[in-house]
Amino acid sequence: MNSIVTVQEAVTAFADFMEPTDAELDAIEQEMPAILADVDLLDAQIITLDRTPTELDIRRIRRAYRRLLAAERDLANRSAGGATGGVA
Repeated sequence: MNSIVTVQEAVTAFADFMEPTDAELDAIEQEMPAILADVDLLDAQIITLDRTPTELDIRRIRRAYRRLLAAERDLANRSAGGATGGVA
């Protein structure tokens, strides 16, 4: 009969390397408005999955979609501005 041994040392041996770097955390922080806007859009869409959307639901989805587009536009402008040194 083979005994079962734990492999915790092998699994957690690289735990320090699995943590996000400061640069990755900064990138997530910059993308957070777009992430939250996407979550709002998904919430608005999920509400209407099991029923016919009302006029209020449609407006909520459109508003969330516009917020997502605006957040993604702002993110793209910040990324492009940082990479090229900005627009004169």
